Amino acid sequence: MNDTKPVLVSGIKPTGDLHIGNYFGAMRQFVELSRAGKYRPFVFVADYHALNSMQEHEEMRRRTRELVVAYLAVGLDPKEVVLFKQSDVPAHTELCWIFDTITTMPYLMRAHAYKDAEARNKEINVGTFNYPMLMAADILLYDAAVVPVGADQKQHIEYARDTAEKFNRVYRTDLFKLPEPYIMADVAVVPGTDGQKMSKSYGNVIPLFASREELARRVMSIVTDSSGERPENVYAIHKLVRSEGELEKMYDEYQGDYKMLKELLVEDLDRYLAPIRAKYEELQSDPGIIEEILGEGKREARAISEAKMEEVRRTIGVAY
Repeated sequence: MNDTKPVLVSGIKPTGDLHIGNYFGAMRQFVELSRAGKYRPFVFVADYHALNSMQEHEEMRRRTRELVVAYLAVGLDPKEVVLFKQSDVPAHTELCWIFDTITTMPYLMRAHAYKDAEARNKEINVGTFNYPMLMAADILLYDAAVVPVGADQKQHIEYARDTAEKFNRVYRTDLFKLPEPYIMADVAVVPGTDGQKMSKSYGNVIPLFASREELARRVMSIVTDSSGERPENVYAIHKLVRSEGELEKMYDEYQGDYKMLKELLVEDLDRYLAPIRAKYEELQSDPGIIEEILGEGKREARAISEAKMEEVRRTIGVAY
């Protein structure tokens, strides 16, 4: 891997079953970005972040494995990407603590996740309150140049930049680079079967690795509005896998026949997703490959992060 390229860092929480909204909304664009060859990508499973909402060890192991397999199945290449678990690299939490010591509580109270939890009168754990500092450590450890995020996640990068600037000012150093957000402008908002944004919490998803039978069941349940010329929820999903030119002809030909249009969507989704599903099933049958990939990622991420931490320790005066 070329280590002279600018670094790209991304973390993914293993907290939910993947659906086509995850894929078309972010996963596909991230894989394309990592393939472009412009960056040196570091991708980690954010399992320590996930502890804020998941405290069941078997579920954590299962979802971590499923997430890694899913990203490999959709095209992430472990030869081009450093893929590792956050928990395998102790420097993340060590650097987080160091950042805690220069961070004020009022500053953390500005975070969107904290304010959202507070507005809903939720009991807020320390991990949720403090997660911007762990996220800053995740990013700054690897001298990230860019971090791919949606427009609504830009604050995460602002926290990392603020923290880098404050550390550099307090310790009179230029140790930490200031990362930039990489806003994925073409991220699709995928509607669910009820017309709302596709989300597991709404129970309106089409699973990414569903069998053809399951795909058919979910697609046939898509809510349609008979007052329009075409079923807009069906069309919005259909245009993810076919050009709008092709769809115009198809939807004109079968205007008003919503059952046929749904059947055609099943065919097209199944054709598009079948290779991804087959790769996922192939990887699932070879448990050793995940341990091998994560083991290699762990070694590389530890070596790089430990070199950075040696500089940090010298800078703050705990190492000589």
